[in-house]
Amino acid sequence: MKTTSHSDSLHHTQKLKGMMHELIDHLRADVDRVSDPKARAMFETSAEVVIGLVKAFDDYERKDEPAWKDDRT
Repeated sequence: MKTTSHSDSLHHTQKLKGMMHELIDHLRADVDRVSDPKARAMFETSAEVVIGLVKAFDDYERKDEPAWKDDRT
């Protein structure tokens, strides 16, 4: 398995975060497009879950969580 440097991984995390932000926007827009309350709740809940993933990616990029810190420090 090929190992990538942190700078290489940042390129991928940033690209994926952009895709997740598009998904969040789409889910939230769909809340206003459907009338079924259960579907609306599912779309809003899904958007919140994806927001949590974006936060995890942000934490990884900033190494804000112990799991993302460099073991050599």
